[in-house]
Amino acid sequence: MKSAIVIRHVHFEDLGAFAAVLDHGGYRIRYLDVGQDPVSADDAAAADLLVVLGGPIGAYEDDHYPFLVDELTAIGRRLAAGRPILGVCLGAQLIARALGARVYPGPAKEIGWAPLQLSAAGRRGPLASLEAVPVLHWHGDTFDLPAGAVRLASTPVTPNQAFSFGDRVLALQFHPEADGAGFERWLIGHAGEIASTPGITVGGLRDQAALCAARAGAAGRLCLAAWLEALDASA
Repeated sequence: MKSAIVIRHVHFEDLGAFAAVLDHGGYRIRYLDVGQDPVSADDAAAADLLVVLGGPIGAYEDDHYPFLVDELTAIGRRLAAGRPILGVCLGAQLIARALGARVYPGPAKEIGWAPLQLSAAGRRGPLASLEAVPVLHWHGDTFDLPAGAVRLASTPVTPNQAFSFGDRVLALQFHPEADGAGFERWLIGHAGEIASTPGITVGGLRDQAALCAARAGAAGRLCLAAWLEALDASA
């Protein structure tokens, strides 16, 4: 059985819709909960897949959150070895930083469900299933496109919503793993941010999820399955 180490920063931002795809693909999933479990670069390097999930901190805040140094070390080692990495939100930002790109506050927060604009490369690859599908966005930071990376998706606020680096690294600023299951936990966990963000309300996000989440989750599962299939083909 293949192994997947999943770095989780807050408990409610888990694999979501992605868990079933990894299970079906024959991966044994092991979560590392930051702040509780040490992030070992050796363990992360040995896994068949490393997944780095989201969280409400900045990828550049290692002065406040020293564990980010361990995560960046683990990501850097896998990049150097050409081993598969999937990053979601904060995970994508950490991959960008490990590749030498700048991560910084964006011009505005994106919170809610909205479609992506896929690049030509995005439409040719695993993200094709996400075309015209409203997906969950929940971020205030953004990043420059790393040297050698290929932009896969954008939004009007965030030009770099997704990129690939070679055929074994996929970084997603948005949340294609969010399928509505457990979304109430997001509303609780991010209550402070929701209350302080103009134009965003708990009720509005809940209503959006009811309309969009199931379709987004189905498209997200197809996206991950296609990427894993490409990984297997290139192994």
